[in-house]
This record gives sequence, C-alpha cells and structure tokens, in this order.
Amino acid sequence: MTGAGNHVIPNVHFRKVNGMTKGGHYRAMFRTWFDQAARKKRRSQNRKTKAAKIAPRPVAGLLRPVVHPPTQRYNMKLRLGKGFTLEELREAKISPKLAPTIGIAVDHRRRNKCAESLQANVNRLKLYKSKLLIFPKKSGKKGVKKGDTPKSELQNVAQNTLKEIIPVERPTLRVKARAITSEEKESSAYKTLKKCRTNLKYDGAKRKKAAEGKEEK
Repeated sequence: MTGAGNHVIPNVHFRKVNGMTKGGHYRAMFRTWFDQAARKKRRSQNRKTKAAKIAPRPVAGLLRPVVHPPTQRYNMKLRLGKGFTLEELREAKISPKLAPTIGIAVDHRRRNKCAESLQANVNRLKLYKSKLLIFPKKSGKKGVKKGDTPKSELQNVAQNTLKEIIPVERPTLRVKARAITSEEKESSAYKTLKKCRTNLKYDGAKRKKAAEGKEEK
C-alpha cells in the first residue's frame, strides 16, 4: 500500500542477501579495507624517509604567504598562497632571485590589494629571515660564501617538521554574547545605509551646484 497522493507504484526486491542475488550466482563484489593500519604505517615511514632525505631543510618545502581565498563564501578565512609578491619581497629587502635559493616561494603574478595583507606577509618574511640558517654548499673554508651562517651556529640544528613552516595565525571568528548598549539601541543601521545611498546618488549634482556657485562669484 502506498500513501495518499499520486506516487510511483512500489516495485522493490528484497532478495539480495549478503551481496548475493540467487545462490552463488551474480555475487556482488565488496571493496575491503583490511590494509588500513598497514597503509597508515607506510605513510608514516614515507614521511620519515622524505624528512631524512631533504634534511636539514624544512619538511613543508618552501615558505608560502598568507592569503584570503577568493569569493564571498571563503574570503573571511586564511590559507597559504602560491608565493610572495615582488612588492612583499622588496619591502622585506629580499631579492626575487635570491628568494627561491633560501626556501621562499615567489609568485610574480600575484598583486597586493591592501596594506594589511602586505604588512602581514612582510612580517612573515622578516620572521623567517631572522630564524634562517644557511648551510655552506661545500665543506672547507673555500666552500663558505657570503651570507652563510657561521659554523658555530650550525651545531645540533633541529629540522622544521611543521606543515606550514611558520603557522598561520587564524583569528577566532566567534563573538561572545553580550548586552546591547544604549548607543546601539538608539542608532539605526537602516537609516545610516539609507543616508549613504542618498549621498552617493546626489553627490554629482551637489558638486555641480557647488562649482556653478563658485563660477558666479
């Protein structure tokens, strides 16, 4: 029996038991996951092998900037971008050609849209630069170049194993409940927006009128 209304006539088959239709024929194949624990162990071993291979460099690879994702849905969040802009490198006093050689990603296509994000990434670069240790490419005195870290500071250096090299400081978006103030009760958001729209609409006419008044004088 179906419910009230114009519905599809039920035509269900309850003959499939444990993945089998009829006897041993037409057996449905199940994908098992018995190797889950082994895969977890293998991934862990691969991470350790990779870290040992690229040591003492950071496991995360190149340093990347903090950016806001596109579209209104995600632009309030923060994530890692492709690379630092040329302007950010200029502010941090790092050459674009030198940056990739000391573990900094560069993206010549990205542009800075506001001073806040520019300053945040410049501070990120300066913090990285203050903690940076550059190992000589070759052993001996001849292998040491200008800008390399002294040998005394390179003893027992721990490898950076973080996912982001320098963690992204993500602000808490949650606002705690509080009492509404008397100023907030008196003010009207609708009237404020309405006033702004009106001013924008008649801005040109007001400027034209003011210019004509100056000409008459």
